[in-house]
Amino acid sequence: MSDMHQGGAVATSAPPSSVDEGLAPAELAAKYGLAVSGARPGLFEYVRQLWSHRHFIMAFSSAKLTAQYSQAKLGQIWQVATPLLNALIYYLIFGLILGADRGMDKDVYIPFLVTGIFVFTFTQSSVMAGVRAISGNLGLVRALHFPRASLPISFSLQQLQQLLYSMIVLVAIVMVSGSYPSASWLLVIPALFLQFVFNVGLALVMARAGAKTPDLAQLMPFVMRTWLYASGVMFSITVMLKDKPQWIADVLMYNPAAVYMDLVRFALIDGYGSENLPGHVWLTALAWALVAGVGGFVYFWKAEERYGRG
Repeated sequence: MSDMHQGGAVATSAPPSSVDEGLAPAELAAKYGLAVSGARPGLFEYVRQLWSHRHFIMAFSSAKLTAQYSQAKLGQIWQVATPLLNALIYYLIFGLILGADRGMDKDVYIPFLVTGIFVFTFTQSSVMAGVRAISGNLGLVRALHFPRASLPISFSLQQLQQLLYSMIVLVAIVMVSGSYPSASWLLVIPALFLQFVFNVGLALVMARAGAKTPDLAQLMPFVMRTWLYASGVMFSITVMLKDKPQWIADVLMYNPAAVYMDLVRFALIDGYGSENLPGHVWLTALAWALVAGVGGFVYFWKAEERYGRG
C-alpha cells in the first residue's frame, strides 16, 4: 500500500490488522521483517564485519599514534624516550642500588632490563588503552555504526606500532652490549605476534569491563604495577627466588608477561640461554594467546549491542 505525496510516492507498510493483535512482539516483528536496531550479529558475521572495517582500524590506530605526542615539542621522539627513561630509572634503583642484576653480567643485564621494559610496556599500554576504548569514545560509538571491537583492536595496533619504533633503539642497545644479529633474532617475530594476539584479547576484555565500570581506569594502574613487579622485568626470577619454594617461581615464570618477555630476551641476548625459560615455553605462549585472544573476542562480542547505551 502506498500514500501519494507531492513530488512522488512514498512506500509505507500496511498497518497491523486485527488479525495481528494476538501476536507476540517477536512474532509480529518477524512477520513484517523488522529487526532490533543495533542487534548483535552472529559471531562469524561479526568477524566478517571487522574484516570489512580493516582499513578504518589501521587508519584510526595510525591517527591516534600521530596525535599522541602532537602537542609535545619533541613529538614522536617520546615514543622511544619514555620507555628509555623508565629503563634508566629502573636501572639506577634496581640495578645499582638494590643489586637486582645479581647472577648476570652488566653486558647482559642492561639489554635484559630494557627488553623487559619495552615488552611489558606493550602489554601495559594495550590494557590501559583497552579500558578506555569504549568509555572514552562514546561520541564515536553513538554517532556511527561499526563493530565496536574495532576500537580496542585499533588501540592494541597503535601500541604495536609504538613498540616497533622502540625496537630500533632496543636493537642498538643489544648490539652495543655485545649481541649481534643471528638466526635466533627471527624468533622475535612469532613472539611479538603471539603477544599482540594476547594483548588484543586482554584489551577486549578490559574494554567491555571499562564500558560498564569507568572507575576501572583508576584501579588498573595499581594492578599493572603489581604485575610489573611480579613478572621479572627488573630481575631474574630464577636467581631472586632460588631460596623460595619452587612453585612460587613457576607461577611467576609462567605468567604471560614473563613468558613473552623471556622469549624476546632469549631471541636477542646471547648470554640469556634456554635455562632461563620455563618448560614448553612456546606452547605456553601459544596457549596464553589463544585463551586471551579467542576468549576475549567472544566475551566482548556478547555485549556488542550494549556499548554506548545507558
